[in-house]
Amino acid sequence: MIGITAVLGVSAAALGMVLTPGPNMMYLVSRTVSQGRRAGMVSLAGVAVGFGVYLTAATVGITAVFAAVPALYLALKLAGAGYLAWLAWKAVRPGGVSVFTPDVLPADPVRRLFTMGLVTNLLNPKIAIMYMALIPQFVAPEQGRVWLQSLCLGSVQIVIALGVNALIVVGAGGVASFLAGRPLWLRAQRYVTGTVLGAMAVLVAGDRARPLPA
Repeated sequence: MIGITAVLGVSAAALGMVLTPGPNMMYLVSRTVSQGRRAGMVSLAGVAVGFGVYLTAATVGITAVFAAVPALYLALKLAGAGYLAWLAWKAVRPGGVSVFTPDVLPADPVRRLFTMGLVTNLLNPKIAIMYMALIPQFVAPEQGRVWLQSLCLGSVQIVIALGVNALIVVGAGGVASFLAGRPLWLRAQRYVTGTVLGAMAVLVAGDRARPLPA
């Protein structure tokens, strides 16, 4: 049904995405640092539902729309690249802050934490690019049903993303405390983050692949 190469490819892409600070990580870390691990986990539950929405869309064949209308695919790709470049600039610009810099936020109720986690993920261009542009490149129509391959590969991404994000939530408070007293480490983390985000923006913008039909 799906080859080991496809699984490894999606796993590598998913790991690279989740380890690169973006909207999901920023929201989860900020909530965990300001409101505790429970708040972080509730927010992660919302993120998980957002992944489910994207997986459902990919499974029912929304990528076929991008195959039929290449301009939409190009717009999504360039929008995602632009957003990644903006995040890179925010990390490295003078006065920029690390994602792990403690920030005082008002305490939100469980319902709002869940909802914001969901909305943050749904509006995350990195995840949109993952499901609409990257995962379809690992789908081989000759190996069986495209929707089933999309479902399996999307599930691989979700398991990796949720596992890593859960570890981030558990360790966010400790990492923030460690970095708080080490400004050089905070600065280094900012520049590493900015460099990786910038490189991803270039790669996404320069990718000439096309989404496969569903």
